[in-house]
Amino acid sequence: MMNHNKYKRQYYMPPTECLDWTRKEYVDKAPIWCSVDLRDGNQALVIPMSLEQKVEFFKLLVKIGFKEIEVGFPAASETEYEFCRTLIEQNLIPDDVTIQVLTQAREHIIKKTFEAIKGAKKAIVHVYNSTSYAQREQVFRKSKEEVKQIAIDGAALLKRLADEAGQDLYFEYSPESFTGTEMDYAVEVCNAVLDVWQPTPERKAIINIPVTVQLSLPHVYASQVEYMSKNLKYRENVILSQHAHNDRGCGVADTELGLLAGADRVEGTLFGNGERTGNVDIITVAMNMYAQGVNPELDFSDMPGIVEQYEEYTGMTVGERSPYSGALVFAAFSGSHQDAIAKGMKWIDEKDPNHWTVPYLPIDPTDVGRSYDADVIRINSQSGKGGVGYILETRFGLNLPPKMREAMSYATKSVSDHKHAELQPEEIFELFKEKFENITSPYSINEVHFQQKDGITTQVTSTYEGKTITTEATGNGRLDAVSNALKKAYNLDFSLVTYQEHALEQSSSSQAIAYVGIQTPSGKLAWGAGVNPDIIHASIDALITAINNR
Repeated sequence: MMNHNKYKRQYYMPPTECLDWTRKEYVDKAPIWCSVDLRDGNQALVIPMSLEQKVEFFKLLVKIGFKEIEVGFPAASETEYEFCRTLIEQNLIPDDVTIQVLTQAREHIIKKTFEAIKGAKKAIVHVYNSTSYAQREQVFRKSKEEVKQIAIDGAALLKRLADEAGQDLYFEYSPESFTGTEMDYAVEVCNAVLDVWQPTPERKAIINIPVTVQLSLPHVYASQVEYMSKNLKYRENVILSQHAHNDRGCGVADTELGLLAGADRVEGTLFGNGERTGNVDIITVAMNMYAQGVNPELDFSDMPGIVEQYEEYTGMTVGERSPYSGALVFAAFSGSHQDAIAKGMKWIDEKDPNHWTVPYLPIDPTDVGRSYDADVIRINSQSGKGGVGYILETRFGLNLPPKMREAMSYATKSVSDHKHAELQPEEIFELFKEKFENITSPYSINEVHFQQKDGITTQVTSTYEGKTITTEATGNGRLDAVSNALKKAYNLDFSLVTYQEHALEQSSSSQAIAYVGIQTPSGKLAWGAGVNPDIIHASIDALITAINNR
């Protein structure tokens, strides 16, 4: 039985009001991005990646544009250690990419970590210890001073070993479980570490304030970030970093508000993979910026390819509704949504092709390697005339009259509903041809001749139920004359209400398509289409199809 009374708020508000971040509207520049897929993401997998998979994943991260990549916890396992050595010894790290390695603030682990990065051109050594009230009280059973001393001793050992190694090394410190730490104490510990490292403009230090476990609303975390930013020593020489987990489903919100509050850097994973409910999804944060006209400095132009590689390497599955990357995130099944999208895209093409403001689509799907016809307008029993018309026009060049689109959408809905399935564009096209194109039963036309007499005079040879007759009639045009001949021959009663035509291709030998709509005395509309190189022939085929569809 659920009992909410056993829970209480475990976070700590800053001792002073920190709300400057509320005056900022949006994230206006890219942070420093650091992928932790190969460490935090990897340790969250049921089956961790092999050495070969990690190498390929590293190459993918480099291709996307990450300049800082946490490659592992080298002292944690032989695979982690060997991966780090493989990257270095096989010269797989580009000159503009810095690897990062993680270590607890414990002497033997730190020393093993330095062995792993020997020979690296550049590296960040990330040291951490937990500082939260719960960890101090329940796990370590140490005082604030004792826990702070662990951080100081770890920082000092990093500095000494780096001096001895003579490598281009940078330092990062995380007060793990920051969100459950008293804010003034978190500042005290971080400043004690900075006093050891004495960061300079040439060698800045990274202070990473992780949302190890999400304990509050995002605005609380933003105030905590702002408090840290305002109270860290050597602030101009400190890179303030975030590392958000997603226990409350607010990893992206925490990170975005943290950037407003003064953070300079983001650690996270592709698609949010990580322990428990995961890490912050870097793709979502970056693409949110992109959707507001800010360059995230990461390349997701081949999102389907990234998804495929990620799923191959990790064994994880990207959800169909995962922002920007899921298989269905651009899909519109609703008729009203499809109609708005189709009209919006037409407006963009005609009026303002340099700016994207299409309803229901926050970004242009083609920017991330998706297509309109396959990914956006999806047809099922909920779809409307706008979506069906869009598919037929963009994929197959058919520009149906508005009312004919409506009739086609009803036919499509009926088939989809009966099948309990989505219809693919080719199926919709075949359905159009089956229902509306060149239908020759029960009425058919065998031969037509025209004369310029009393307007247009025609002789129409037609067949109905096996009986062929020839009928003469006049009209104000060829199609009207043929229509009158058929009415006369079979005592038909209808009005010709819509006629539309266009070429199917731009060439001298192209096929033409004609659309004809007729109305019966009861008000029912019936539709037909005809396809032929000769537009008169096409229009007659469309007329007889409409008659057969009454």
